[in-house]
Amino acid sequence: MTSGSARNILNFLLFQVGWLACVIYPGLASAGLVVALLMLHFTLVSKQRFAELQFVGFGVVLGGLMDTLWFHAGVLALDSSIEVIAAPPWLIAIWALFMTTLCHSLGWVGQRRWHPWFLAPVAGPFAYWSASHLGIVALPNLTVSLVAMAIGWLLLFPLLLFIRKTLYTELEP
Repeated sequence: MTSGSARNILNFLLFQVGWLACVIYPGLASAGLVVALLMLHFTLVSKQRFAELQFVGFGVVLGGLMDTLWFHAGVLALDSSIEVIAAPPWLIAIWALFMTTLCHSLGWVGQRRWHPWFLAPVAGPFAYWSASHLGIVALPNLTVSLVAMAIGWLLLFPLLLFIRKTLYTELEP
């Protein structure tokens, strides 16, 4: 794909399809679908495949650690009685798709200094809140969970943009 706008639209659509699949049908099947969506992304959207794959991996580790911390701290829970040792594969898959958006459809967020500081603590928790209303996760104490997530996103999102800007300069929009 040669058009930057078309690549951004496709990136946005792939993320939305993957996110929805993972929160409606959590499990290995939806994580497998995300792998297919990522292959499509790296084939049709990405121009810097190797660098972007590294960046996605970096973000998956950091995001997975944050979600795992939230599960262990009681900020986030699964509706099932299964004890969570680490963030489930479908949630890790969402992180992988989300990381692609930072290089494409959400690349604009890092272009103004205030965007990540304002948007992250609202948009990040909103995604988990939305997933909780679809019944896939639970926020045991809504206020505490949303505040903790806002703080986590306030720290992690600008860090991810900083990493993209300093370590993966070829991915800057």
